[in-house]
Amino acid sequence: MRGLYFDGKAAELRLDLPMPQTEAHESLVRVSLAAICNTDREIMKGYKPDFIGVLGHEFVGVVEKSSDPKLVGKRVVGEINEGCGECVYCKTDRERHCERRRCIGIVNQDGCFAPYMTIATKSLHIVPDNVADEHAVFAEPLAAALEIPNLIQIRPSEEICVIGDGRLAYLIAQVLALGGAEVTVLGKHEEKLRLFESFAKTAKTCDRKFELVVDAAGSPSGFETAMSLVRSCGKIVLKSTYAGMASLNLSSVVANEVSVIGSRCGPFPPAVRLLERGLIELPPIELHFIEEWKKAFDSRAFKVGFDFRRD
Repeated sequence: MRGLYFDGKAAELRLDLPMPQTEAHESLVRVSLAAICNTDREIMKGYKPDFIGVLGHEFVGVVEKSSDPKLVGKRVVGEINEGCGECVYCKTDRERHCERRRCIGIVNQDGCFAPYMTIATKSLHIVPDNVADEHAVFAEPLAAALEIPNLIQIRPSEEICVIGDGRLAYLIAQVLALGGAEVTVLGKHEEKLRLFESFAKTAKTCDRKFELVVDAAGSPSGFETAMSLVRSCGKIVLKSTYAGMASLNLSSVVANEVSVIGSRCGPFPPAVRLLERGLIELPPIELHFIEEWKKAFDSRAFKVGFDFRRD
């Protein structure tokens, strides 16, 4: 089997990968589409130096074998974290923070940049018939966006700034705008910012401050920008993951009584419902075959992925 494999230092297209074997609690999924996330790029830069295996964690596919026979033949998307089931995190509904967790394409588990993958059956969610593969593949980042209102109360009258004009920022801004909040997106690229204009204000610079600032810039400079934009006693939600370290002025966090909240993965059922109801605008995804992985990672398209449906 071929697939995009990371050996701890660099990625390479392998043609000799074994067909994955399911454990008793798992399903075998034939991948249809898999999308590139900024986290994949950061892993290749050293974000997860201990990870070795097939990359990728955003996917839609068809179940071919499962511990739940009712899922066989169903189109599915899947949550990426699997905990041990025994620790304090798993027993208190914080499975994605389990110290022995597996996370597809990121921690101790092969990902979806290959024609087949295994995943815990409990992590799978059936894709509604009216949701195309090209939209279903957005389920994981959309769930991550939904984690923000899952973590904190956001009033419809809230004034919010989202830093970043990339794929995750695009979904975050829409999720927050759906609740009635006034959302301003601060970005660097005019052509990307135009995509946000139907649901948010856009700007390349900003001289006002906000009660809530979401850092989805994907770079170490995002937190510094967030601190310059948040009001005293306001909140900053950090959504960026990247290799390297950010420089933090913690004294200003204390003096201005700013709440800083980290946010990673999120709930899949509401993400699937939003996709089913057509409430989220989704950009076209530029698709490549896995053999073209270098071209895909170099692409400047808004969303890029791999098409395995020819297999």
